[in-house]
Amino acid sequence: MKQEFEALYQEYFPRIYAFLYKLTESHDLAEELTQETFYQAFVSFYRFRGDSDVFTWLASIGKHTYYRYLRKNKHMADNINTEELMELYESEATEHLADTVERRMLAECAKKALLSLPKKYQDVMILRVYAEMSYAQIGDSLHISENSARVIYYRAKRMLLEEIQNEYHV
Repeated sequence: MKQEFEALYQEYFPRIYAFLYKLTESHDLAEELTQETFYQAFVSFYRFRGDSDVFTWLASIGKHTYYRYLRKNKHMADNINTEELMELYESEATEHLADTVERRMLAECAKKALLSLPKKYQDVMILRVYAEMSYAQIGDSLHISENSARVIYYRAKRMLLEEIQNEYHV
């Protein structure tokens, strides 16, 4: 079993790390969450029945690990200080920095909006956008049909767009 899991780790570590990095935008945190994901997978490896793709199973564990991290560190999700970012944005002369700050603000707003969605919409969006899963893989992971995954994704996308527009007063 140990050799099987080592092979699984070697094969899937880069994809799980990339998935978690997209969620966290922090190399250190993504590394920590990836290690925790594989630890959790190792502990529960005996329960993996092969009903879904291995990456789908690992990404699901990674997603739950990320959610657990957010719950434990709730202050981090609430500490998006847009006023400080705006001051920096207005005080800098370079366009490049202003563009970077604007993109970061939009990304933070989108992440905050994503976390405000109902859980089923969050799950589908995270697996589709951050894990880059197909609708079929999402369906397998969440035990819903491929079509349901597609519909939930498009509804969530619309909800996110509305939330971001409201935040930016567009």
